[in-house]
Amino acid sequence: MANKKFVYLFGNGYTEGNNSMKDLLGGKGANLAEMANLGIPVPAGFTITTEVCVLYLRDHKYPDGLLEQIDEALLKLEEANKKKFGDPDNPLLLSVRSGARVSMPGMMDTVLNLGLNDKTVKGIAKKSNNERFAYDSYRRFLTMFGDVVLGIKYAKFESILEEKKHELGVEQDTELDVASLKDLVNKFKEVIKEHTGEDFPQDPRKQLQMAIDAVFNSWNNQRAIKYRKLNGIPDEWGTAVNVQSMVFGNMGDDCGTGVAFTRDPATGEKRFFGEYLTNAQGEDVVAGIRTPQPIENLKKNMPKVYEQLEKIYKKLENHFRDMQDIEFTIQEGKLYILQTRTGKRTAAAAIKIAVDMEKEGLIDKKTAVSRIEPAQIDMLLHPMFDPDATYDVIATGLPASPGAAVGRVVFTAEDAEDKAKEGIKTILVRTETSPEDIGGMDASEGILTVRGGMTSHAAVVARGMGKPCVTGCGAISIDMEKREFTTGKVIVKEGDYISIDGSTGNVILGKVDLIPPKLTGELYTILTWADEIRSLKVRANADTPHDATVARDFGAQGIGLCRTEHMFFGEERIPAVREMIMAEDVKSRKQALEKLLPMQKEDFIGIFRAMDGFPVTIRLLDPPLHEFLPNQEELIEKIRELEMKGADKKEIDEVQRVLDRVEVLKEINPMLGHRGCRLGITYPEVYEMQVRAIIEAACELTREGLKIVPEIMIPLVSHVRELELIKQNVKTTAEATMKECGAEIDYLVGTMIELPRAAITADQIAKEAEFFSFGTNDLTQTTFGFSRDDAGKFLPLYVEKGILEDDPFAVLDQDGVGQLVKIGIEKGRSTRKNLKIGICGEHGGDPKSVKFGHEIGLNYVSCSPFRVPIARIAAAHAVIESENK
Repeated sequence: MANKKFVYLFGNGYTEGNNSMKDLLGGKGANLAEMANLGIPVPAGFTITTEVCVLYLRDHKYPDGLLEQIDEALLKLEEANKKKFGDPDNPLLLSVRSGARVSMPGMMDTVLNLGLNDKTVKGIAKKSNNERFAYDSYRRFLTMFGDVVLGIKYAKFESILEEKKHELGVEQDTELDVASLKDLVNKFKEVIKEHTGEDFPQDPRKQLQMAIDAVFNSWNNQRAIKYRKLNGIPDEWGTAVNVQSMVFGNMGDDCGTGVAFTRDPATGEKRFFGEYLTNAQGEDVVAGIRTPQPIENLKKNMPKVYEQLEKIYKKLENHFRDMQDIEFTIQEGKLYILQTRTGKRTAAAAIKIAVDMEKEGLIDKKTAVSRIEPAQIDMLLHPMFDPDATYDVIATGLPASPGAAVGRVVFTAEDAEDKAKEGIKTILVRTETSPEDIGGMDASEGILTVRGGMTSHAAVVARGMGKPCVTGCGAISIDMEKREFTTGKVIVKEGDYISIDGSTGNVILGKVDLIPPKLTGELYTILTWADEIRSLKVRANADTPHDATVARDFGAQGIGLCRTEHMFFGEERIPAVREMIMAEDVKSRKQALEKLLPMQKEDFIGIFRAMDGFPVTIRLLDPPLHEFLPNQEELIEKIRELEMKGADKKEIDEVQRVLDRVEVLKEINPMLGHRGCRLGITYPEVYEMQVRAIIEAACELTREGLKIVPEIMIPLVSHVRELELIKQNVKTTAEATMKECGAEIDYLVGTMIELPRAAITADQIAKEAEFFSFGTNDLTQTTFGFSRDDAGKFLPLYVEKGILEDDPFAVLDQDGVGQLVKIGIEKGRSTRKNLKIGICGEHGGDPKSVKFGHEIGLNYVSCSPFRVPIARIAAAHAVIESENK
């Protein structure tokens, strides 16, 4: 280990690193080395590798040989700068900065002006002939060292600074004279002594070691941990430390510091964009203490510097072939580049920059597509809160469906529908939603629930509708009698305005300004390029003609899941559905189903028409029948009200009859009860009606000249015999219907694999199934033994504690559920070689899950219409990543 290289020099002729070494040198260190290699003016320095960080955090000490390598590197810096570290007459000062593999702006720590003490400050003053500059740098160093290294709150130093400015009647730091700065230095040292019990360390070598320790330790500060979690950055990467010769932007009016982007990070426009300050150091620009000037002013004030900066930024963008974020310092008219990195940008800017750079010949189409994160596409498809708005978050739930919404609180679906008729925008707040709430969900701007996870009814339906939704918000408590909900000490009454952000899970009291999504021509270009690259097809989960049309507009190549139960909840349909459920014999049940037949057929005609030429997978009735009946508690309450009013006995008996049926159908665990194909076996006439409606609709449109491709899917199959029985009934009904209609339709009969047994016996099931669709929502539920509606109570904690890397209902669990999917694919195709296979759970729109689907050989993924563009990009990324391995 002692012979291992831990320190890499850059600048002043040293070229020990380059841009390909980001894993070892971090992004900042690798880019500094690359710029030095390009001949760009970079202050000389050295990088301590990410390996040292990992070892230091693991062993709580430096690896053998590191300190000797740092000593050697310091000697080289002293030679390059003709200054000596710690020399009281001609001191070398250093900056110590973090630098992870990928940019984590502001998450970790930096120390500037390191090496100053009571002696070296005098040497700096004499050497520069600028005593004010020397003591300004010293007070800055004490502040940063106290905050970053010694853990003293920055605000403590800032309050003393503000008191001094107030005492002198000045507003700007630059107006403080030397005497005031010296006084601040003494007061800051007193603060350090008071908080640590020790004097400020005067030994520059001790300062350096403590600063390096602090930067390594900052890898595990709370903001860095949170940032990594949000951005999927592994904890084990660690950060490099960059030790660099200081250059000074605070020596006078021929000095300055700034940050600039090679293109506009908000719009993507091809223009140099940035800000700078004269007579300042870098933190002044970031902290906003002084108002920076636009970069264009530098052209007037320091034309030669601007001309040089312009050449450098163009050189950097052409070299790195991406928009760059550049930090620079001007010392006595000389320009230095302190760092360059790939610039953070808005979703709209990212897409414009990628398309423009392809047109400019800087990158190819695959590179352009790879630079667009799927989440950025999501941002462009939904309204968002105005980024300049300020607001207070009163509660946070799960970000179940992206976008933002504002409306008045309502607690029932009926109220949401009534308010919509009056033109009033609402947020539907429920303990949990059920299929019966569909009308109110459609009428509201967004949905907020106390219970439920990322694949709960509310989440799935909201995503399909493209409506913002926050689920599992256990911090709120609903009181239906008072028509209000509470969270902490906040009481929100019916009719009050709230705002919800389905991208973050935040709930806000009051109205927050929204900005609409912007769909640009560049977005369509990127998606078209993605389609040229990807091999995985993308379908949509859509239950209505409107959803199907939206899906096609977003580029869906068919419907992978049409849930027929959602068609049963229309106002004019629910009576017939309930009549069917209440029927006590087959004859009565068939009479009720005859009323539903034309309604189902009408829906299928609309969906087939929207998907002309593309396959439509229709799942036959899946949920337990009690979901179509009124709530048990509501029925009991209604009987009580009727009795109190002295209502007619016949009316009371009718409600009692419904209540009796609800109690008969009630199940302890309905998700594992009488549902799916079990309904098709016990009540075959229900599936017969649905198949007849599908085939009649297909025949009618075929006669019009449309190409209809129906795929009939049997849900919740666990045994091949279930599928065999139902398939026989489906085929008999379909053949009879086609004969009556005088038309021939090519159709498939397949199944949804959503139970572990089905996956494990897929070779047997494939003897009957002509296609598989993995229902990964239920497969996750049945594999983990998690209720997807209740798991929101503990899953966030599981992710927080690292038990699970992600919520398995949001991101497919590849080690468990994913292995069952692989088994199902392999076994299914061992029986039926060309078996068409997809997934239709909500994982179909998750980028990680899409990539996994590509790797294991799926034919398609299916997701909610508004996630189709995300899946298209993710499927292209999967191809690009596999080619780059």
